[in-house]
Amino acid sequence: MNKLNDEEYWMMRAAEVAKNALCLKAKCGTVIVKGNEIIGEGYNAPPLDDISNRTCLVVFKYPPKKNYDHTCCMHAEQRAILNAMKKKPEKIIGSTLYFIRVDEHGNIKKSGKPYCTVCSRWALDSGIAYFALWHEDGIKLYSTKEYNELSYHYNPKDK
Repeated sequence: MNKLNDEEYWMMRAAEVAKNALCLKAKCGTVIVKGNEIIGEGYNAPPLDDISNRTCLVVFKYPPKKNYDHTCCMHAEQRAILNAMKKKPEKIIGSTLYFIRVDEHGNIKKSGKPYCTVCSRWALDSGIAYFALWHEDGIKLYSTKEYNELSYHYNPKDK
């Protein structure tokens, strides 16, 4: 039997959390870990998990603002950080955030390059030390400072 390493284990846990996502466009999950303990978790969903706040598939009359987060949902990373700050605020400094997406069947989708400046700033400001993504070539731990810098240089054409 193939034993998972720690990073794979936490990514699998984040994938389980992602299955709860209420977004109609993407299913994302995050766990924040420190000292082999989950201190926060989150999935993407409309504010308050209230589907009446969901605008995932709405086509608006006017085009969205240029520099605007186009999702209607709270990001999985934001929810996990809020969750950690409520449950274990003393442990968030120096922790590791594991982020993953799953498809409609719950299968893991590998990540592209760091891109979300909203979440990179949340992670950096909260004191999280590392931001983990599972790329095609394996799991990479970015320092939150590095992830934040890379997110500002993301170009969707570079996928």
